[in-house]
Parts: sequence; C-alpha cells; structure tokens
Amino acid sequence: MRLILCCALLLAGCGSAPETSLPTEVIRIAPLALTVEADGQSRGVKSTPLLVPGQQWALRQLVWMKADGSRVEAGELVAQFRATQGQLELDKALLDLQRNALARSAKEDELGSVQGRVEVDLSQVGIQLAIARRYADADLAMFARNEILDAVQDEEFLGEKRGVLQWRQDQASQRGSAELGVLDSQRASFDINAQKFKQDLDALELRAANDGVLVHSANWSGEKPKLGASMWAGMEFASLPDPSQLEVELVLPQLEAQGIVEGVEVEVFPAGRPDQAVLSKIAWVASAPAVRGRGNPIKYLSMRAPLPVAEAQKYGWVPGQAFHARIHIGRAERALSVPNVAISSSAGQSFVQVNVAGEWARRDVSLGARGPARAEVLEGLSEGDEVLLTPAVLSQSGESPTQSSDAAGAQGPARGGAPERGARPRPARGQL
Repeated sequence: MRLILCCALLLAGCGSAPETSLPTEVIRIAPLALTVEADGQSRGVKSTPLLVPGQQWALRQLVWMKADGSRVEAGELVAQFRATQGQLELDKALLDLQRNALARSAKEDELGSVQGRVEVDLSQVGIQLAIARRYADADLAMFARNEILDAVQDEEFLGEKRGVLQWRQDQASQRGSAELGVLDSQRASFDINAQKFKQDLDALELRAANDGVLVHSANWSGEKPKLGASMWAGMEFASLPDPSQLEVELVLPQLEAQGIVEGVEVEVFPAGRPDQAVLSKIAWVASAPAVRGRGNPIKYLSMRAPLPVAEAQKYGWVPGQAFHARIHIGRAERALSVPNVAISSSAGQSFVQVNVAGEWARRDVSLGARGPARAEVLEGLSEGDEVLLTPAVLSQSGESPTQSSDAAGAQGPARGGAPERGARPRPARGQL
C-alpha cells in the first residue's frame, strides 16, 4: 500500500506544469531605495597648475619630487629635473660659436694678406710710375727717341696696372666684408641658441606658486609622475588646489551608471570613516564614458559632487583624499519594483512576463529609476502580479507567451467593459 502511494505522489509531481519550477517574484508595494556604491577622491574646485619648467617641448627627466599630498608653502621646491639633451644642445651651440670665431679670424687674416699684397704691388707701381713720369717731364733733346717712346709706353702701362690693382683692392675689401657679415650672422644665430639652451638648463627646478596641498597630475593613461620618468616642458606636473572649495570626483562603470543624472542625492564619506558621512548632490556628469588606463576596455563615467565647506574644514579634508559614495538613484515610501533580470526590451519598449491563469503573458511596463539590481515600475504592473525572473527560458523552451494584457484590456468594452483601475488584468487564456 505504501508503494502504491509513493508511486502516485511521484506521478503527480511529474505531471505538474513546467512553469511552477521557474523562478518568479510576486510584485508588492514596499519602500524602495535604489543605490549605487562608488569610489573616488576629493579635488579642488579651483587649483593652480604647476607645469614642467623649460622651453616648450624640451625633454626633461624627473630626478626628485615631493610626495603626493604634501603640504607646501609658496616658493618651496616641489620637483627637480635633469636635461641631458639640453646639455648636449648647449655644448653643440658653444662649439659652433668657437668654430665661428676661428673661421672669422682666418677670414680676417686672409683678407689682410690679400690687401697687403695689393698694397705692395701698388707701391711698386707707384715707384715705377714716378720714374716713367720723370722721363716725360725731362728735356727731349737729352734722350734718344726710342728711350722717350719706352718711357711714354711704360707710363701708360703702369697707369692701367695701378687701376687694376685699385679695383682688386676694392673687390677684396667688399668680398671680405660680405663674408665677415655672413660669419657675424651665423655667430648671432649660434649665440641665440646658446642663450636659449642656457635658460632652458637654468629652468630645472619647479617651485610652488602658493601655499596648499600638492596633488600630482595623472597622464592620459591614469599614471602619476615617477622618478626617472621622461616629461616634456609645459606638461602639467601637479596642481595646488584651493582647500576652501572641495568636490569629490566619482567614477563608475558605464553599466552601473545608468540613471545617474545631475541633482541625484549622494552620501559621501572618507574611505574607512563612515562616521564623517555628509549628503550632497551630483552637480556634474560627463557627457560620455571614457576608458581609464591601458589594457582596460571597460568604459567609466565620471561625475562630481561638491563637499560642504563647514564639514570639510571640521574634519580637515584635503584634496586627493580617497572617498566612498552611496548614490541614491531613487527613493520612495510606497512603490512597485521589479528585478532587472526580469526586464526585456524590444524596439525601445520594456516588458516583463506575467503569470496569467497559468500561462505567461507579455506585459509592457513603464520604468522609473533603475538601479544595478532593481527598477521602479511606474505603469504596467499591479500588486500581486507574478513576474518571471528568467524570460529567456521561454524562448529557449520554444513556448510562445500570450499577448500583452494591455492589448487584451483594449478589447475589454466589447466583453463587458474595462477592468477597474488597479485591478489585476485577466487576459483570455491562450489569447494571441
């Protein structure tokens, strides 16, 4: 008899509807609190940037720096750099100056030598011309005719020769002046480069512009300066935020940041100090998520919330301090909500699967605030509705859910009128 009873119970269990084994949740009106946890750090609303010293795009190597978060005074040394490339460029410019000086000295000697030879030739021509003119002024009766003709011919030749030598002297002087001018121009250029590199080497120390807390700046990959790192002049090395106005910058993965907009309430406190929690509101949300760090394809959304001045001064909060936040996406004393895993969407319309008379029917819903686990339901569901938590099971098993109860309600007047407001819809069994 016992064996027959056990077999009957087993057969009854095997004959039950498959829907009863599916995970479901019955919708209830209850207090709703949708929150998202986030981490970030405090920063100054206003800050003074500290740039790597030197000429634009000059290469620097960091050899010393004060620790991140250190308090500094105006004029205090913050970082020191080394410019190996700049020293090589300066040595090259000084060598070019020495070469230029040697080339100018050689050109002056060459010009002096040419002019000296021309002057010697002019002196000799002058003596010969004087002798030739002596014959020209002498009594013709005292000399033979051929001697007079040679004297006249020599005087004419020597005159032409002196003219040629004077022309050569002028040309040598002009050409020499032009070549010396080129060398002087090159020297001026070399001197400008040398002065620029000297000034560049003199700018290897970075000092604080005012009192404050030093906050190292991160590069595009999220890394902060490290000793020995190469940096370019003009890059932002650090900043000195104004400690009187602080805000906390939070980052969230794109999927977890849905529903966060400006004006959302947020509870923030320093990491490990929940007793210092304060309330604020999101004042800024980035227009688009961005990748943070190399090799991480996940996109994050940044947001900022101001910190109350009184509490910041009371607790001694400083820029760069780690903070934890609890963002309240939605709050309500009485609300309907549904797990996110139960929500599907098609063509921009969200819907869930509701148990109607033992069969699953699609129900279009209008959602409000949506958290990481649940979403607020504004329209489409009533208290007591049983919602399927795994809608994908229906498509995998080949079952076809019935038509939305909203569509069935549209046919209500022809069947005796629409159901009362708030009443649970009752679509016809098996209706498509």
